[in-house]
Amino acid sequence: MNQFSQLKNLIENNNSFLITSHVNPDADAICSELAMYMILKKLGKNVTIINHSYTPYNLEFLDQNKVIERYDENKHKNILTEVDVIILLDLNQLNRIVRMEQVVRNSDKLKVCIDHHQDPENVFDLIIGGTEYSATGEIIYDFIKTTGIVELDYELSYQIYTAIMTDTGSFRFERTSSKIHKIIAELLEYGLNPTDIYSQVYDQFHFSRVKLLGEALNSIELDSTKKIAIMVLSNEVQQRHDAVEADVDGFVNYCLTIQGVQIGILIYELKDGVKVSFRSKGNIPVNKLASELGGGGHTNAAGARFYDVKISDIKNKVIEAAKKYIQ
Repeated sequence: MNQFSQLKNLIENNNSFLITSHVNPDADAICSELAMYMILKKLGKNVTIINHSYTPYNLEFLDQNKVIERYDENKHKNILTEVDVIILLDLNQLNRIVRMEQVVRNSDKLKVCIDHHQDPENVFDLIIGGTEYSATGEIIYDFIKTTGIVELDYELSYQIYTAIMTDTGSFRFERTSSKIHKIIAELLEYGLNPTDIYSQVYDQFHFSRVKLLGEALNSIELDSTKKIAIMVLSNEVQQRHDAVEADVDGFVNYCLTIQGVQIGILIYELKDGVKVSFRSKGNIPVNKLASELGGGGHTNAAGARFYDVKISDIKNKVIEAAKKYIQ
């Protein structure tokens, strides 16, 4: 029995489901959650979506019915222990659900991972997907088409399209294959407006983001090899512009627009530590770099998070670690 048939059987033989995704969810995470929610609801299942983080403000439009809840231990702890199945989307390491981790880890409920990242943790009862997929949304599409569990419609197509569009970098990243374009062509048949979707995701940021981008670009420096570009944003700078974490999304990509740069790094402070985002060109595996620092991700896009430290504590360490990957 293939993985999709196993998932279909699991869904048909259980009644209550919890859906969750990683800290600071991106569009692929949010859309995949909502698509799976729609599938389960069409089948008459009891479904709850609970995330560690708030939905980024520029992605709130995706959750028109406001079904995504933010984790509150007092309110949700029983739900996590009473459902039949826990479905984790767009992640394969339980530490990515942060405050929910221990409850889920200790739960005896069925745990399903639907994901496209490398090196899944050995804690799931069923793993769906794999690194050959461009996005978790693509896995959801294949699940629907392979099993016929539900029919595609406008709402499902909207979520799947947005998931794939964003996680392929608007169809420019490496895994943008002929298959992806065929999927997109089919999804567009349901009346989607790609211009509107792109604008909703990328053209509705707060003014604070534009001001913060100016600060971020001004902070860029090159390392001694001139093949690594480093962008830094302190807590003080973010507070000065009333910025939130969602505002920095995509900033690190500007580092790779510099001629000769092979690795781009964004280091920015949070209230409880520092987050580092990596991007690379070609076959430079920044996911391995991130793994060295306790993080993970894809070959060309990865990240790590450090708690209870300042930028000055880890900046040189990060740069020196990155130099080993320069070609």
